[in-house]
Amino acid sequence: MTKRIIYWFRNDLRLLDNEAFLRATQEAEEVVPVYVFDPRSFVKNSLGFRKTAPFRARFLWEAVQNLRKNLRLKGGDLLIRVGEPEKIIAELAEQYDAQEVFTSKEVALEETTVESSLSKRLKVLNVDFELVWTATLYHPRDLPFWISRLPDVFTEFRKQVEKHCQVRSTFPESTAVKLPAGYDAGELPTLDALGFTEAELHDRTGLSTPFAGGEDTARQRIQRYFWEEDRLRTYKDTRNGLLGPDYSSRFSAWLSLGCLSPRYIYEEVKRYETERVANDSTYWLIFELLWRDYFHFVSLRHGTRIFKASGIKHDVNLTWSHNRDQFEKWRTGQTGIPFIDANMRELMATGYLSNRGRQNVASFLAKDLNIDWTWGASYFESQLTDYDVCSNWCNWNYVAGVGNDPRQNRYFNILSQANHYDPEGTYVKYWLPELAQVPAGQVHSVWQLSVEEQQQYGVMLGSDYPLPIIRADKWLKPSEDR
Repeated sequence: MTKRIIYWFRNDLRLLDNEAFLRATQEAEEVVPVYVFDPRSFVKNSLGFRKTAPFRARFLWEAVQNLRKNLRLKGGDLLIRVGEPEKIIAELAEQYDAQEVFTSKEVALEETTVESSLSKRLKVLNVDFELVWTATLYHPRDLPFWISRLPDVFTEFRKQVEKHCQVRSTFPESTAVKLPAGYDAGELPTLDALGFTEAELHDRTGLSTPFAGGEDTARQRIQRYFWEEDRLRTYKDTRNGLLGPDYSSRFSAWLSLGCLSPRYIYEEVKRYETERVANDSTYWLIFELLWRDYFHFVSLRHGTRIFKASGIKHDVNLTWSHNRDQFEKWRTGQTGIPFIDANMRELMATGYLSNRGRQNVASFLAKDLNIDWTWGASYFESQLTDYDVCSNWCNWNYVAGVGNDPRQNRYFNILSQANHYDPEGTYVKYWLPELAQVPAGQVHSVWQLSVEEQQQYGVMLGSDYPLPIIRADKWLKPSEDR
């Protein structure tokens, strides 16, 4: 009897360093690779926006298309379906008389619920179900503590991991993929078929999203960023930039779908350190991967608490506002605070936002507006091309003060942040062209302009640009926040 395995691709859309897929091709004579577009990922939530908005949907579509191309180069193919994965994978296992189903392990509620449902269906069919951990730099089995004893503070986690753990080596690509005869690959659905309108799909890709989804583009990005343009050398110095495609590595989108493996990035950094230079910047990129690991393990430890307003601290005494009008002004970049509005308009227009921008807009929503931070996390989930369930929700926990931040009541002085990271107002003026004539020294605090100055600079507050929705002069006090 021919041994046949169904391989269900999820957030591991790559062939290099995909242990689970490699094992499937080694252990079975025939492998049926499958990707399922789940319609539940594209519906609107209670706040009125899609769970997956067009930018992230398009990036996913490109990644799946690229994976199919690469599998065909190996002699295989990618079966593509639309529907509920737990039902479709079980049906395919029965249709192709598979003995096992392999897939990568996920940790968050919706993903593990699907895993559990599929496991029950496969058990009835007497089909084994193999879940393989592929998501992080460090394997959870290699950690020097049980997940239940995960340190509450990132620094302690980092110190223990760096001292006691080794990063496992990457796995090679499968050499060949053999499919059963008579397979039905199916068509790659258009985004229109997934429910997006032509207006939603209008190409607004601008300055901040010049990249396509898929493993090929991801590996080309590493080649260019590290080896051709030598940008890793100065990564720590540029990472807090705000404009342009290269102030940061931009690896996060490919990491989020598994087009890139964190271990592959790690190995390339180590090679760079050997062949070029080892400095604070090369370490800092690994440091960022460690943060990503930490949030995956926090999610594994705390489960559904990361999605609740009380957070992993379970602070039920906090009360949050549910002011829809203020939330919409935040979401659409109409708060009257230029640094916040510029960041939110960039996110709305491109599906991307700098790390510095994310921290500031999240702090403003949770700490200045006191609006339920889970609304902000849900909007980021919808809009960010690089959305990662663990990083997104745990970062929002952190900024909202209900997560792993060791500093009590952390607060961002938005005006101080704007003046520090955008001293000439270049970023704000790019995304808020109505403020183009306002001098750099005044552009971050336009609410202080006199009527005469507004006329001089061609911007009337309340008509050309909104008045602040909060008392913004509170930020004029000195702040140590960076």
